[in-house]
Amino acid sequence: MVRPSLKSKIETQICQSRQNVFLRRDFVTLGEYDQVGRALLSLVKMGLLMKIGYGLYAKARLNSLTNQPMLAAAGGFNQVAKEALDRMHVKWVSNKALNEYRKGSTQLPINAAVVVYSRFSRKIGTNRFTLRVSKG
Repeated sequence: MVRPSLKSKIETQICQSRQNVFLRRDFVTLGEYDQVGRALLSLVKMGLLMKIGYGLYAKARLNSLTNQPMLAAAGGFNQVAKEALDRMHVKWVSNKALNEYRKGSTQLPINAAVVVYSRFSRKIGTNRFTLRVSKG
């Protein structure tokens, strides 16, 4: 019987997970640091994952029109960015524009933006979207 490769183990773990965001340390028990990095890079090239930051990956799926990878989360980049902040234990709240929209404003907030109350200096984003962070 053939032993499954590290890449296939990580792929199985990602497919079975309900999470949309993964940290590199989620896979540390499966192999060494460099091996995990190579496996994750391979999965990014396959279109199963998208890199959204340093050590941050999000589930992806192929777009049926462009055949390019896109975020698989139902809420899109907003959901992925907020889940990434939660996974990194960053204290955050929605920004003023989103709060006003929830209260009944007709101005729809387009860009993902949050107010961070803890120390945070990373960039979260894809090739099309970037999370705007302001200090609280």
